Amino acid sequence: MAYYKDLTYLKQYDGDMFKPTHKPGEHVTFSGIYRCEGCGKEISHNASVSLPPQNHHQHDYSQGDVRWKLIVWAVT
Repeated sequence: MAYYKDLTYLKQYDGDMFKPTHKPGEHVTFSGIYRCEGCGKEISHNASVSLPPQNHHQHDYSQGDVRWKLIVWAVT
């Protein structure tokens, strides 16, 4: 879970960029914080770089595949 101290720097937004999940190694359009839907691990990520590869972290069988979802969009 992402934490923040000062709500002044965050704004709620219901944009379509938050809807899709992304596979390991995929290029994404938006920079920000991505969360793995299987295990909850979070990463900060720049849009100009592909997401981490499948072997970035491991899941057990119950967590399914690694799949990343944008949870905080960093408008740069």
